[in-house]
Amino acid sequence: MTLEDLPIQSLMPIAQRPDIVFSHGEGSWLYDTRGKRYLDFVQGWAVNGLGHSHPSLVRAISEQAGRLINPSPAFYTEPMILLADALCRRSAFDKVFFANSGAEANEGAIKLARKWGRLHPRADGAARYEIVTFEHGFHGRTLATMSASGKPGWDTMFAPQVPGFKKARFNDIESVKALINDDTVAVMLEPVQGEAGVIPATDDFLRELRELTRQRGLLLIADEVQTGCGRTGKLFAHQHAGIEPDIMTLGKGIGGGVPLAALLCRDEVSVFEAGEQGGTYNGNPLTTAAGLAVFGELTAPGFLENIARLGDVLRDRLLALSEEFGFEGERGVGLLRALRLGRDIGPQIVEKARELAPEGLLLNAPRPDLLRFMPALNVSDDEIEKMAAMLRRVLRSIL
Repeated sequence: MTLEDLPIQSLMPIAQRPDIVFSHGEGSWLYDTRGKRYLDFVQGWAVNGLGHSHPSLVRAISEQAGRLINPSPAFYTEPMILLADALCRRSAFDKVFFANSGAEANEGAIKLARKWGRLHPRADGAARYEIVTFEHGFHGRTLATMSASGKPGWDTMFAPQVPGFKKARFNDIESVKALINDDTVAVMLEPVQGEAGVIPATDDFLRELRELTRQRGLLLIADEVQTGCGRTGKLFAHQHAGIEPDIMTLGKGIGGGVPLAALLCRDEVSVFEAGEQGGTYNGNPLTTAAGLAVFGELTAPGFLENIARLGDVLRDRLLALSEEFGFEGERGVGLLRALRLGRDIGPQIVEKARELAPEGLLLNAPRPDLLRFMPALNVSDDEIEKMAAMLRRVLRSIL
């Protein structure tokens, strides 16, 4: 069926969707109902780490669906236990709570930090509750995570905001120090600010932040919803700086396309009591079986090293395009990168790339002056070369 055959009026208009109906996908390629295929360098906003319909993921979901889908999170299931154990064994954390989205995991992290702040109060016995976050940060679309975010305009969209979040300047440790007071309980950040335009925290800043939070008795929360699960060439992005946060959130890539997220913490921070956190679908065997399949691929010998290599290939192709067209360079880590255009032509490029014939190209412009690239983590060298050639065609037609 084409779009004209479908009752799209039933959908709330929460996105400006193009006139395309996708029917299926394979690896780095998506196919629409008219038979056209598209090279996908968005992958659901860094969700499909193994690309579309990876065989191991399809097999895990199919087999688990035939056995058990959701008995309720009030019961143990084998995939839930095994995935939690795998995550803890490959990280600095001891406990895992599974959720359905990155926003939900971040909401849980905020709640966990505030509960910890009640148990570790100010000198006068009052609970600590304020969390320092960062300008231009993005933590989700719930009221609390929007309040924690520093995205311009979000402070008035659904006002009043949830109180208790102060915004520091990214990569500026002095701005963090200036906001800490007796009510502060934690500092929360993305190791790479994705929605802000792929802006990495420097290793020195992350180390300074870890030292500062330890000195001041604060929790450090790493929002790795976009940067975790191999996206930067390490299993988790904070590992580039050699630090260990107290709390970490995962989403997007952990499920490979199914709704799965996770909140991880150290033992001494795991202060939720029964009934304080939960969710009808949280940690169900269908999604955690998918997560196990994804995690198995991510931790296979050589997989992460190849992501780092592919990131260098993508970086070099973007730098070549930048030089050719007089742009302002590129930035990023691993396979999360941005081409800095220096002019507000990002949305125009995205549209023209999608409309290329006979094959389209899917790109993302989180800001009008740059493009963001989030390909499958197993994208091939040839597909990166093809993307660069297709993007060059678009740029020549515009510039």
